[in-house]
Amino acid sequence: MDIQRINPCARWSDVTIFNGIAHFVEVADTDTTADMAGQVQQVLSQAEATLERAGSDKSRILSATIYVTDFANFGALNEAWEAWLPEGCAPSRACVKAELADPEYLVEIAFVAATK
Repeated sequence: MDIQRINPCARWSDVTIFNGIAHFVEVADTDTTADMAGQVQQVLSQAEATLERAGSDKSRILSATIYVTDFANFGALNEAWEAWLPEGCAPSRACVKAELADPEYLVEIAFVAATK
């Protein structure tokens, strides 16, 4: 099978698909001055659009690795995450405290999803 790369540039592709599995990462990009709830909403909204471009949807997410800068924001993250996912479709998930590339970022999520 060929590897499909959606919107590749020199450093990354928006989505990489191989063998029916899509891999992509989302960060807040429209308002990095937003609080955790606002940035998570941006990331999840972008993820929905990316899933659609990859021929998938949020019910087909297999796993997510979530990077946060401060676990004090964990409640806001979980509230938005749980409201966003369809019932019974929670993927495997890891949450890691990390320093992110932009000091304004509070959250970054790496997704793996099955395509349709």
